[in-house]
Amino acid sequence: MNRKESFARGLRDGIPIALGYFAVSFTFGMMAVGDGLRVSDAVLISLTNLTSAGQFAGLSIISAGGSLWEMALTQLVINLRYSLMSFSMSQKFRRDEPGAGRYVAAFGMTDEIFAVSASQQGRVSVFYNYGAMCVAIPGWALGTLAGAVSGNLLPDFMVSALGVAIYGMFLAIIIPPAKKDRTVFLVVLAGMAISALFAVAPVLRRVSSGFVIIITTVVVAGAAAWLRPVSTEEGGTEK
Repeated sequence: MNRKESFARGLRDGIPIALGYFAVSFTFGMMAVGDGLRVSDAVLISLTNLTSAGQFAGLSIISAGGSLWEMALTQLVINLRYSLMSFSMSQKFRRDEPGAGRYVAAFGMTDEIFAVSASQQGRVSVFYNYGAMCVAIPGWALGTLAGAVSGNLLPDFMVSALGVAIYGMFLAIIIPPAKKDRTVFLVVLAGMAISALFAVAPVLRRVSSGFVIIITTVVVAGAAAWLRPVSTEEGGTEK
């Protein structure tokens, strides 16, 4: 598959991501304006951050008058998982493409874009990620703009419903490969089990959500790589 075809497929696969992003960032835009931010500030945050958990946490710190150090540490913990995702994708990207292009792809490495990229067969072109980013990022920013402009026009139950949309999108991403590959299915179950453990265990409940994601990712991915390593033939040959 050449770069043009990869970009086109990324655009196609990025459409449902953009729709899910629009719903979630709509809520962020409403909350941002409600907490005193200008519409332009809310949109700029969404254009330059691309992290739902990070932006909502940052908004809470801004509204509470927190320090820059508190903001930096919170964002580091919450978003550190994106580094793990980027490291993982760096091994899956095609080797014949410019290395600098991977930094651009890393900027748009969100949970959902990582999920669709990692689920592709064989090596992946960075242009696939570019295509997904070209629709996902505008979807996130436009949702923020729409929410910020709308203010508090929508009832609370509708705002809550919009926030659930992204979870439905995630299910749509992970269910098809889990049905085809038993290893993927077991990895999903293991991730759910460990996340649930952190949610109910008295001591583990004190661990921040950012570290929970990191710990779960490292443990589950490490165990899967050790117990079910992917051969060159399975992972796809370099192109």
